[in-house]
Amino acid sequence: MSSTTIHLSKATFTISAPDIRKLPEDSGIEVAFAGRSNAGKSSALNTLTNQRSLARTSKTPGRTQLINVFEIADNKRLIDLPGYGFAKVPLEMKKKWQKALGEYLEKRESLTGLVVLMDIRHPLKDLDMDLIEWAVDSELPVLALLTKCDKLSQGKRSAEVLKVKKVLANLNGDIKVQAFSSLKRTGAEQADNVICDWFAQDDTEEIQVD
Repeated sequence: MSSTTIHLSKATFTISAPDIRKLPEDSGIEVAFAGRSNAGKSSALNTLTNQRSLARTSKTPGRTQLINVFEIADNKRLIDLPGYGFAKVPLEMKKKWQKALGEYLEKRESLTGLVVLMDIRHPLKDLDMDLIEWAVDSELPVLALLTKCDKLSQGKRSAEVLKVKKVLANLNGDIKVQAFSSLKRTGAEQADNVICDWFAQDDTEEIQVD
């Protein structure tokens, strides 16, 4: 069996779910995107899929209130998780988002890789670290995208990436760190390669089994 080529540009919206009970069957491979409400998560999804409005962007952070599912191929999905942290919303609503996010991370068997998005100017906040540490403990690979890197000079950008790499190296997990800009498409190709490698895992396993 030959490995199927994955194209993130084939992503199509499937469903928005308030919790994991409303999601598609828990099978195949899912790559989830998570980050603070002001990290540019929706813009990154649109950039990586080469679609202008796949994920809704807003000037008001925290508009992703549901778990959004995008199908890439048969049994391969991108998951846009509710943003955390920054959003100026009522506390009860924020608690509801966090519950949905926590349930997904803890119980979704098809979760294969986690993309954590952080503003390169304000990386590794407490909630970011909690999420990355959880992923390492769960033996999940992590791609840390330091977004909005176009707002820094090349030197400052490189310094921030190096600083984040050094901190996360202490966790001894499968963590990749890179600068990313939705506006300039900086890092888009590298991120695409990492995510597509995650999606190709089940094809490799099927070859080994056969």
